[in-house]
Amino acid sequence: MLVIGGGINGIATFRDLALQGVDVVLVERSDYCSGASAASSHMIHGGVRYLENGEFRLVRESVQERNRLLRLAPHYVKPLPTTIPIFSTFSGIVSAPLRFLTHKQGKPKERGALLIKLGLLGYDSFSRDGGSVPRHQFAGRKKSLAKLPQLRPDVKYTATYFDAAVENPERLALDLVEDALATGEHARSANYVEAIGVSGDEVLLRDTVSGREFSMAADAVVNTTGPWTDLTNDALGMPSTFMGGTKGSHIVLDNPALYKACAGGEVFFENNDGRIVLIYPLNGRVLVGTTDLEADITKPAVCTEEEVDYFFKLVSHVFPRIPVDRSQIVYRYSGIRPLPKHDDTAPGFVSRDYRIEPSRLGGGSKVPMLSLVGGKWTTFRALSEHLTNETLELIGRTRSVSTEKLAIGGGVGFPTTPQASDSWVAAHASDLGADRARALLARYGTKADRVINALGDSSNDEALAHVAGFSAAEIAFLVENEFVVHLTDLVLRRTILAFVGDLDQAAFDELSSVVAEALGWSAEQLAEERAVAVKDLALFHGLELDASSTARAAAVAAE
Repeated sequence: MLVIGGGINGIATFRDLALQGVDVVLVERSDYCSGASAASSHMIHGGVRYLENGEFRLVRESVQERNRLLRLAPHYVKPLPTTIPIFSTFSGIVSAPLRFLTHKQGKPKERGALLIKLGLLGYDSFSRDGGSVPRHQFAGRKKSLAKLPQLRPDVKYTATYFDAAVENPERLALDLVEDALATGEHARSANYVEAIGVSGDEVLLRDTVSGREFSMAADAVVNTTGPWTDLTNDALGMPSTFMGGTKGSHIVLDNPALYKACAGGEVFFENNDGRIVLIYPLNGRVLVGTTDLEADITKPAVCTEEEVDYFFKLVSHVFPRIPVDRSQIVYRYSGIRPLPKHDDTAPGFVSRDYRIEPSRLGGGSKVPMLSLVGGKWTTFRALSEHLTNETLELIGRTRSVSTEKLAIGGGVGFPTTPQASDSWVAAHASDLGADRARALLARYGTKADRVINALGDSSNDEALAHVAGFSAAEIAFLVENEFVVHLTDLVLRRTILAFVGDLDQAAFDELSSVVAEALGWSAEQLAEERAVAVKDLALFHGLELDASSTARAAAVAAE
């Protein structure tokens, strides 16, 4: 099997096929989980608003997968109390059924308490499979303001239910890659390798670093390239018009008042324009999103200044007494959702469900190809199960291993009580000390044990001067063991340093030097990597750094 596309769904399918003992290769043209999968709202959720679209199957599956991921990946997936502020009682009672029946936006109108209550009753009903997430609760104005005193004073009710947040989605995806590779030599993967065409019954691939091209034969090909599915199919000689994704942007704020105002949970509502709004604390910062705009897949997705203004209005809509401004933005990002073509359907009504489209490689070869259309983070395990089953059927194989109860990566044996955490830390503290072991457990789950072992054998585990909580030895371990090819792989996806605003100039210089030494870069390679990283960080994430001085990086590292 050849799986093309290393976003969350391609990676999960790679893992599932590997677990079945299938010879499987995964290729990704950039870094793992660097496209649409890197631009999510960091949520594992059932999608309560999809009920109004009539997507009951998707909501049921999403809720069940949310509950399952809380058990299978407890090191990264955490319960998230979610509160909907409500400013009327009966609003939306007429418009919501019309939206359900016609799938047209109509005149936007906030939902009232009655409509939200009905929706949450249905939402809770999908969790009756033994999930550990509590049922929703309603509160009146007095209790609502006691819990969230910075809310708009005209709030009438709040409704609180539970979903989940994934604190570090890129690392969760990396765990899945490593799970697959651990099954044996029949599973192989490569980032920075792209599919560029066909030659007979083989797929032409290109190493984007070296430029070397080669071909690969496979019994079946799986296209999981997300928003770029049509472009991939076109390159493989099977043109399609499956996709029609929309752009979603987010900003990350360092705003202690807003962080406190969220009271440890998400504030979630639908704006008057019909877009979904989320404001919640994450990794010590506040994440604000998201937009839902028509997008051109051939152009870079960036968070615009107009979107930033829009986000600020959203915050003031629910927390009018908390000032927000651009100086508080530590990170911004944008991506294109892998949604199906939707013609005149309003973006908010485009199905978030997925389907699998069969075809033939090159249009006329004997090699079957499956293209994934749609899919979201929450359902990656169930989706990959379906895609794997269809792939196995193509080659006359049957499933031998279920992933329904199979813990992911550092979630294996992860301690879920304070006592269990203390025991794990005591057993792994070694020469690093309890505080360091506890920090590594939070960062990597139980896979921290291999990091601890590596650091214990290193003579260079002194803390970095400008990167809090990391040592040069730990960064070098990530670079050497986690498929790092470019500087941005480390700062954006192996760590959350950029996301939380800890990637200042001094940190960038210090990390550049450590990565260069670990990968054996020449001075010229280091200069090129810094230039590319600085350009991308500015364009896609609003981070302004200086690429010019590699001498500065060397000096910082020598401190």
